[in-house]
Amino acid sequence: MTRFFPSLAACALLAQGPAARTPFADFEERVDSYMKIHKAAEADMGKLSTTNSVQQLNAKKNSLTDGIFTRRSTAAQGDIFTPAIAAEFRKVIAQNLQRRSHRIHSSIRSGEKVIAKVHINGPYPEGVPLETMPPTLLSSFPKLPQELDYRFIGSTLILRDVSANLVIDMMPNAIAAN
Repeated sequence: MTRFFPSLAACALLAQGPAARTPFADFEERVDSYMKIHKAAEADMGKLSTTNSVQQLNAKKNSLTDGIFTRRSTAAQGDIFTPAIAAEFRKVIAQNLQRRSHRIHSSIRSGEKVIAKVHINGPYPEGVPLETMPPTLLSSFPKLPQELDYRFIGSTLILRDVSANLVIDMMPNAIAAN
């Protein structure tokens, strides 16, 4: 009878258990969980019919915003940008800045400088411009559903629900001061 003796490396792999999840895989799962909340709030508000009425459009947007806000009443910073996820985003941003610093800073400077106070589960401030996201960074970040986007306010990375105009999460000091 032949006996099987696994190598030391194989034993080490077996001891680790299932493959470790990457921070971006965790981020995508958290975004998917948020999107379930978004879709449930959208379903509650009813179908958006074609209209030219600004009042009706605003009422639907407010209904969506209220539905999301209610479902996320305990939302806090770091619910999506956990420390591990934030570290991964900062690493990707730093690597891109190292390779394409001039292009990224030029892209950011091409728009108006955005300075505002925002809160998790609060609205993106009316009248505050939406900072252009540098395409080189955007292509390095996990792809988002069309209902969400990334934005910068100063050096803070914001995850925003576009149709509800809500700040879903934020990551301060995403771009290191230079």
